[in-house]
Amino acid sequence: MNILEISDLTVRFGGLTAVNSVSLDIPSKQIVSIIGPNGAGKTTLFNAITGIYEPTSGRINFGGEEACRPFRWTTALMLALIGLTAALSLVLIVNVEPLWDAAITTNYTYQQAFLVSKAVGAVSDYFRQETGRRFVFPFLIGGLVGLAGAYAIWERTRRAPEVAARAGIARTFQNIRLFNQMTVLDNVLLGMDSQLRTRVWHAALRLPLYWRERQKSEQAAIEILRFAGLDQEAHQLAENLSYGHQRRLEIARALAMQPRLLLLDEPAAGMNPAEAQNLMKLIHDIRDRGITVLLIEHHMLVVMGISDRIAVLDHGEKIAEGTPKEVRGDPRVIEAYLGKGHEDAPAT
Repeated sequence: MNILEISDLTVRFGGLTAVNSVSLDIPSKQIVSIIGPNGAGKTTLFNAITGIYEPTSGRINFGGEEACRPFRWTTALMLALIGLTAALSLVLIVNVEPLWDAAITTNYTYQQAFLVSKAVGAVSDYFRQETGRRFVFPFLIGGLVGLAGAYAIWERTRRAPEVAARAGIARTFQNIRLFNQMTVLDNVLLGMDSQLRTRVWHAALRLPLYWRERQKSEQAAIEILRFAGLDQEAHQLAENLSYGHQRRLEIARALAMQPRLLLLDEPAAGMNPAEAQNLMKLIHDIRDRGITVLLIEHHMLVVMGISDRIAVLDHGEKIAEGTPKEVRGDPRVIEAYLGKGHEDAPAT
């Protein structure tokens, strides 16, 4: 069963195509690596999956649900909101008394049928007679307010980062992004925010839910740090950790989100061999917990040592996919990394 299915995904920035019609299936509870030369589109693909970039075309299905475009009802709601606010802006400035007289009083006769069509015609005539800036300006203001509300709906329903996070996708970044002036424990607690029910008013009023979740989340954070081998540094500032431990802390913070899919962007970058070996064990342990891992990495010993499958990108296109053994001997992969004519190059 695939936890993530990417179909013909394309991401363009103006005239630059960073990802070009990439299709990729990520099986559940496996470690899948994405490799390729610098500029191949690997991080752009990650950003599209996590909602940082909106795909130009294609589909991203996570857990069987498509979420890279808004639903039809969302589009309808956006249009309705624009029209409703524009119409309400007119209602606020209309002189009700002459409108009532034109539509109701004039067309009503005692004990006779009331013709709705005449009333509607009277309302239409009233607005035609009163056209001008007095109505146009409020109508435009109402339309702009509706457009702003529609944009807010779009932002909340597209595959935005917080939507992806709540769905069960967590990630780390190529450059370490910790809160250096906060403790190791607090960094992990921040990662739990999307899973908590506590809101601002609970914390401000110190309601029982706040205290219950605070105690529960601290215990869970300590367990995550113990799993990542950082429980002894829980109360140190993040900036005081070694480079390798800062990398592990980023992974621990991502695990605090209770993800089903964990995206790691070059987690072994800058690590020495011993740190890289420990990282490989940690990633294996994460997979053994039932979490699917999607990995970008240039460290080939790490990639070949832990991956169940590998996909190779070059200039935004997928050129190979398979097991480590299959990918290692693929001529297209060798060409992408070493370039054409490498076999003819003189030995040094």
